Amino acid sequence: MKKVLSFLLVLSLVFVAACGGGGSEESSGNEGSGDGEKKLVIGAKNFTEQFVLSKILSIYLKENGYEVEEKNNMASQVVRTALENQQVDLYWEYTGTSLVTYNDQDPIADADQAYEAVKEIDKKNGIVWLNPADVNNTYTLMMRQDDSDELGIKTISDLAEYMNENPDELLIGTNAEFATRPDGIKGVQKTYGFEVPSSNLKKMDSGLFYQALRDGQVDVATGFMTDSRIKAFDLVTLEDDKNFFPAYHAAITVHEDSLAKYPELEELLKPLAENLDSETMMDLNYRVDIDEESETDVARSWLVENGLIEE
Repeated sequence: MKKVLSFLLVLSLVFVAACGGGGSEESSGNEGSGDGEKKLVIGAKNFTEQFVLSKILSIYLKENGYEVEEKNNMASQVVRTALENQQVDLYWEYTGTSLVTYNDQDPIADADQAYEAVKEIDKKNGIVWLNPADVNNTYTLMMRQDDSDELGIKTISDLAEYMNENPDELLIGTNAEFATRPDGIKGVQKTYGFEVPSSNLKKMDSGLFYQALRDGQVDVATGFMTDSRIKAFDLVTLEDDKNFFPAYHAAITVHEDSLAKYPELEELLKPLAENLDSETMMDLNYRVDIDEESETDVARSWLVENGLIEE
C-alpha cells in the first residue's frame, strides 16, 4: 500500500511539474511571438513609379523589423478598394487621384490645399494620409527640346500665343479621355485662351505619347511629369505658368486600424517622403525603364545613398 501511495505521489508531482513547465514555456513563446511579429501588406499600382515606391517602402520596413507581403500590379481602383477593405495595410497614392477619382471632388492645383482636402475627406473612409513627398506626377504638355528652343515655346502661355497665330501648324497628341475631360485639353484651352482644331488633335494610347513625340508624329503631347521617357527622349515639359493642372503629389496612405496597431509608422516613414522629389523620382524611373535595373536594386541603392538603411 505504501508503495502504491508513493508511486501516486511521485506521479502527481511529475504531472504538476509538467503542467507548470508547459504553461510557462507556452506563455513565454506567445509573448515572444507577439512582440516579434510585425506584419504589413503593401499594395502598389501597375506602373514603374509605383513598383519603385513599393520596393522602397518594403525594403525599408523589412530593415526596421517588419514582415512584409507585397501585392503589386493592381489598377488604381483595385488597390484603393483593397486598402479600404484592409486587404492591404498601406501603399503610395496621389492626392489628385484620390480627390477626383475616388471621392468625386473637383481637382485642386495648389499642392498644400489638395493634400489637406484629401486628408480630411478620406478620414470617413478610414484612410490616413502620411506626410506627402515633393513628387508631383501631374499632367504636363511636352515638346521636343529642339522645337521648343527653335519656336521659343517654354510655357503653356507661349504655346497658346503660338497656336493663336498658327492654329493649324502643330499636332497635339492626347488620349480620348484627356481630350474631353475638364481638367484636360479643354480646360487648358479655356484657361490659356487658345483653341486647337479637332483635326489637329491626334488621339492615342497614353503609353504612346512619348514615342510619338520623339518620332515626330506629333509636335506637342500630353504626359506625366515624372515619366522617365521625358529625360530619355530629350523632351521638355512646358511650364504650367497659370497653375492649371491639379496636384498629384505622392504620399503613403495607411488604413486607420493598421496605424492604430503600429502607431510608430507615422514617424518611421517620414524620412521616405522627406528625401523624395520629382527629379529624383524621374531618375529612379529612368534607371528601371531605360537602364533596365531591377526595382529592388534601384530602391535599395536609393535607401543606402540617403542613409536610411545600411549597405
